[in-house]
Parts: sequence; C-alpha cells; structure tokens
Amino acid sequence: MKTTSVKAKALHALIWIFLILMAVIIIVPFYWMVVTGFKGNAELYNNPVGLPQEWKFENFITAWKVGVGRFFGNSLLVTLSSTFLSLSLSSACAFGLSRFQFKGRNVLFMIVLAGLLLAPQVAIVPLYRILSALGIYNTYLAMIVPYVAFNIPFTTFLIRAYLLDFPKDIEEAAVIDGCTTFRIFTQITLPVSKPILASAALLAVMNFWNEFMMAMIFTSDNSIRTIPLGLSTLKGTLSTDWGSMIAGLVLAAVPVIVLFITFQKQFVRGMTAGGVKG
Repeated sequence: MKTTSVKAKALHALIWIFLILMAVIIIVPFYWMVVTGFKGNAELYNNPVGLPQEWKFENFITAWKVGVGRFFGNSLLVTLSSTFLSLSLSSACAFGLSRFQFKGRNVLFMIVLAGLLLAPQVAIVPLYRILSALGIYNTYLAMIVPYVAFNIPFTTFLIRAYLLDFPKDIEEAAVIDGCTTFRIFTQITLPVSKPILASAALLAVMNFWNEFMMAMIFTSDNSIRTIPLGLSTLKGTLSTDWGSMIAGLVLAAVPVIVLFITFQKQFVRGMTAGGVKG
C-alpha cells in the first residue's frame, strides 16, 4: 500500500512539474513580447528581459497608425463573417445528419468528413483558378469562402457528436405540438447546443484570425489584408523601430487570448459534453 501511495505521489509530482514547465515555456515568450512592446530600441538591446525604465505607450499608437488598425479591422470582418457562416452551415448540416433518417445518410456524412483529409496546401492552385473565374480574387470573399469551406467538416463532426448524445424528447414533443422543423432547429436545438457552438466558434476564431497562407495567396491589395499578413508587411515600414513592431504583434495576439480566457469554461464544457450520454 505504501509503495503504491509513493508511486502515485511521485507521478502526481511529475505531472505538476511537466505542467509548470509547459506554462513557463508559453508564458515567458509572451511576457518578453509584451514588455518589449513598451521599450525603445536602445533599451531593447541593453535590457532585453527586464521591465522598461520608461514605458513607451506611443509604440502601440505608432503601430496602430502605420497599418495595424486597418489590418485589425480586416481581420475582424473576415473572422466574424467566416465564423458566422461556418457555424450556420455546419449546425444545419449536423442537425440534418443527426435527426433525420434517410437513405445515404452515412455516405453523406463520410463525404463531409472527407473534407478533413484535404490539406489546404493541396487545393491552393484549384482554389486560385476558381476564385479568379468567379471574379472574387483579391476581395474579402477570397478569404471567407475557403475559410468556411475548410472549417465545415470538423465543425459539422463536432456539433453532430453533441446532438447525437442529446435527448430527443423535447424535439419529439414539439413535433406533436405542430412545431415545424425550422422552428425546432432555431428555437430548441440551437439554444441547447450553446456549449458546443461556443467551443466551435472559439476554435474557428483562432483558426481564421491566425491564418496566413490563403490570405497571402488570394489577396494582393494591402488594404484588405488581415493582421497576420499585414504584420509581415510592416517590417519594411518599421524596420528600425523594433518596439513599435513588437507592439503590433501584441495587438494582434491580445484579442484571441482575451477571448479564450473569457470563454474557457464554455470551451471545456462544450468539448466534454459530447462524451457524456444524455
């Protein structure tokens, strides 16, 4: 018994040590980035790790004015639009696949899941030709359409798994009362699916906000580019102002971090709820 107890405590201690090391690995670079965003070039080289002697808030103002503000707005538009469309289409698809019995349902679900096997890099050339043929290359739609298309398979899979484990009693009672399928979906299914929708939305936002490759290939006008790509173009503008450049990185990272911290409970609840039988 004592040997088992000692082993359990040792394993518990090792787990805590591992988690602490992982936290340090994540927190230290972020701390350095935030602190450096308030420094001037001279202090950045002379005191790279410590707190700044003079907090230069103007670094953030400079970064915002030279382009981060415009890129931030573009990212906000593309991310919110893509997330809304992705959740709307995926939840409707998941509702149909989980609630209706029809011939070929499993085949259709496998076709949807097959989208997970397609790497975006493989589809770049066909997508470029399609977007050019549709006349939406170098527009916001050139980013929104591929983002939504590649996000639908995973989001559908996630929501469907949640709905399969959720009791159908309320929906069946609504059918008896004469409720239409659309009303059941919008007034019953979606409200009870808030945890998984919040999880799917958070994953989608993080993915769309940080996406770089498609934004780079499918746009050529700097005025519509999103913040990951826009920050790479600031290297020439702020080539000698490292403090302002790093301040731009902080501005790009903060929204997603704040969003995750705010909704982390809903995220965990949504990701674990699908594994609990109703």
